[in-house]
Amino acid sequence: MAVLQSFVSVHPDSHFPIQNLPYGVFKPQSASPPRPGVAIGDFVLDLSEISSAGLFDGPLLKNSDAFLQPNLNKFVSLGRPAWKEARATLQKLLSATEPTLRDNAVLRQKALVPMSSVELLLPVAVGDYTDFFTSLHHTKNCGIIFRGPQTPVLDNWYRLPVAYHGRASSVVISGTDIVRPRGQAHPVGSSTPYFGPSLKLDFELEMATIVGPGNELGKPVDINNAKDHIFGLVLMNDWSARDIQAWEYIPLGPFLGKSFGTTISPWIVTLEALEPFASEAPKQDPSPLPYLTEKEPKIYDISLEAHIKPAGHEDSGVVSRTNLKHL
Repeated sequence: MAVLQSFVSVHPDSHFPIQNLPYGVFKPQSASPPRPGVAIGDFVLDLSEISSAGLFDGPLLKNSDAFLQPNLNKFVSLGRPAWKEARATLQKLLSATEPTLRDNAVLRQKALVPMSSVELLLPVAVGDYTDFFTSLHHTKNCGIIFRGPQTPVLDNWYRLPVAYHGRASSVVISGTDIVRPRGQAHPVGSSTPYFGPSLKLDFELEMATIVGPGNELGKPVDINNAKDHIFGLVLMNDWSARDIQAWEYIPLGPFLGKSFGTTISPWIVTLEALEPFASEAPKQDPSPLPYLTEKEPKIYDISLEAHIKPAGHEDSGVVSRTNLKHL
């Protein structure tokens, strides 16, 4: 079977071959209005130009202004059929054998913008943000930090999705400066609590799902239809002030210790692009209740690393290597 190739030159080590085509939002110049794009090699394809040229000609997108918006919210809200139509259109337009864009020098000049010259922005306006406790290893580690080794994992963790609502307004694009928060920490003995800059700043390596169509209030989404609501995945770092968190989190959970910064990558990788990396999810023990039981439990084989580069150092050091498939 022939491998799909693009007329845009893509280095073999690039994260952005024609098989990926992640979505983002960018400005070609600092004074330009934001617009949606997809990454291809070292370029961003400007979807507002492709839309204005009438090249989204499928039944669901031909009269849509979804790509003339300053973010991806309208497109993401259209649902999986529109997402699949857009992907098929873009893969065809960018393929080596399709002349429509390849041989149109004027449109190509306008629509393909060097990635090195653009400003990447938050791809969606975040309406809500929920942080789930999904990794057994992470749950154990946090439990030991906050409660000690006797009960690191609580019984409910094995039974239901444990989560809390984060602050949507402090989700920002990766690379944004994060200000070390000031707050209270646990008093020592009978003294008053410490107040000042956090002395235990931490960040978590996470993946985030971008959710598209919602549900009507009071009408739950069937677990087996959940993927129809998930547009794609981004890399995420959730910044945490552990000393502030440890003092404030009982009885209602994280608040100021977690709300000062959450950074996400600018590119949303779609579930369609991730399909070749799907693998069987780890077996859950005990088995989930019927309403949480998927017919085909799937996860994605995605290698993940976290590095830290201390101030004044040239090189970073790896502090964690893991894989999404362990969730």
